[in-house]
Amino acid sequence: MSTARRKTGTTGHTAASSRTHVPAGAGARGGAEQVDPAELPVRPGEDPWTAEEVAALHDELAADIVRLRAEIEASEAAVAGLMRDSNDGAGDDQVDAGTKNINRESELALASNARDSLAQTERALARLEGTAFGRCESCGQPVGKARLQAFPRATLCVSCKAKQERR
Repeated sequence: MSTARRKTGTTGHTAASSRTHVPAGAGARGGAEQVDPAELPVRPGEDPWTAEEVAALHDELAADIVRLRAEIEASEAAVAGLMRDSNDGAGDDQVDAGTKNINRESELALASNARDSLAQTERALARLEGTAFGRCESCGQPVGKARLQAFPRATLCVSCKAKQERR
């Protein structure tokens, strides 16, 4: 079953360093092959998780970690280059200086968003390999299989997420 996944940026989260990575297989269960799909909670009316779905989700999260680390490295390299170039501003007018500032701020924002996503993805992988995946961190009810397939980093059920966004 192919499920379209929606990638979204994050806001309002503290940036985390990529050094906080929990390696694959470091959870309480030890990795995707150790996850018992029957233990993962589902909402009423949803089909239970299958081993294939869990493995696909695990692989997706692991691939996202690799991709996000590469994005962070590329953004940090771009920022370093922009910082180096900003010192060589001889002959630049105000527009050139402003453009350099905008480019630098844009790269910094991209790197920050990628770090936030990396932290969320590493946490989701640790939760999947541990015992907390699929439970709402606020109310303890199942987050929902469909929600997790669409957004594996979700930690709140739809009701709690709606309450959080109203605040």
